[in-house]
Amino acid sequence: MENVSQLSEFGKIFIFLLAGIVLVCITVFLSKLLAPNKPTVLKLSSYECGEEPSGNSWLQFNSRFYVIALIFLLFDVEIVFIFPWTTIFARKELLNAEPAWGWLMLTEMFVFIGILLLGLMYVWRKGDLDWIKPSQKLPETDVSIPKSAYDRINNEVYKVRPFNIDRPQELAEPLAAAVSATVKPAFKPSFRKPLQQ
Repeated sequence: MENVSQLSEFGKIFIFLLAGIVLVCITVFLSKLLAPNKPTVLKLSSYECGEEPSGNSWLQFNSRFYVIALIFLLFDVEIVFIFPWTTIFARKELLNAEPAWGWLMLTEMFVFIGILLLGLMYVWRKGDLDWIKPSQKLPETDVSIPKSAYDRINNEVYKVRPFNIDRPQELAEPLAAAVSATVKPAFKPSFRKPLQQ
């Protein structure tokens, strides 16, 4: 008597899917159980390519973002159709059986790639691949301060005094008055964005 499998092909697929779902659930449960949970303001903030998020998230995007994404998706999906063709075209036994099929497949693929290139040239010629580049404008003000005054301030070198916490306050007052009469007060600017809380 022939040994007949009790599972159908659909039953095997069901067991495979069930095992996948169980493994994913176990992995997620273990990560929740073992991973440390220490949320901070910085960890909970949204990540936008290293930039601090600012402003409202409900913005109108230029439609060119969507056009570029759709064009990429179109050509990406169409290129996927080349892979099955290459696997069939590389089989020598099919080409040896009837050489005319090889030439037909090669001609078919050239027509397919030609249609893709025509579509790419059409999109390129239409200008959908051109990115909008903002024109640079220098800020203009209506003040009468000459540019040389700004350059002179920016080129000055300031002397920064070290802070000494051990010096008594009564000695620091006359010293500060003497130093301020000879040296301009200065600060070192730091260009760091404040953390949003």
